[in-house]
Amino acid sequence: MKVAAYATIKLNSERVPHKNIQPIGSKPLCYHILNTALKVKEIDDVYVYCSDDKVTDYMPAGAKFIKREAWLDGAQIRAKDTYTAFINDVDADVYIAMCTTSPFTKKETLENALNKVLYEGYDSAFTAKRMQTFAWYKGEPINYDPCDVPRTQDMEPVYIETSAFFIFKKELWTEHGRRIGFNPYIQEVDEIEGIDIDTMDDLKFAQIIAEQVLHV
Repeated sequence: MKVAAYATIKLNSERVPHKNIQPIGSKPLCYHILNTALKVKEIDDVYVYCSDDKVTDYMPAGAKFIKREAWLDGAQIRAKDTYTAFINDVDADVYIAMCTTSPFTKKETLENALNKVLYEGYDSAFTAKRMQTFAWYKGEPINYDPCDVPRTQDMEPVYIETSAFFIFKKELWTEHGRRIGFNPYIQEVDEIEGIDIDTMDDLKFAQIIAEQVLHV
């Protein structure tokens, strides 16, 4: 099966100016997860999907640039729009939609999740943090009974998507419009891998962490 990994990137951003090219360690933010994907032997091609040719100045060697239409940079554009556009441009059996804002994603994490889809019967995989604590939603507890409070180690965990990557088979998207399927594998990540950069505070925190954990 052909596996295509890709990151949809725009060089303009609202909350964090020029977010994708801000330095994390010695490399720009967008470099890291692309470089990680290039190390996974089961991945056939790694793509950058961007409307601006300048992004090629920030890509790791080996990643391929595909120029997308500028309307996909719009503030109201949703993931489904870029997913559909990319899948129309690049044919593959399995896609890995990667988020550049998760620079600490490990090769082993991506590799393990991909193998679950390729060889173990899962139709999709995604990253998530395991939260084994008291969780509420809309004013109600969702994983424990307040009349019988358990020990945290005995609680049913809640999983929070981190969006580092979503792995899915082509037909899952083309037939159902889903990046998480009917039999997904939840790839757990720790607090460091689960860092997602959305705000300036996130960026500053990631830059501090990068000094300790990155070697590029």
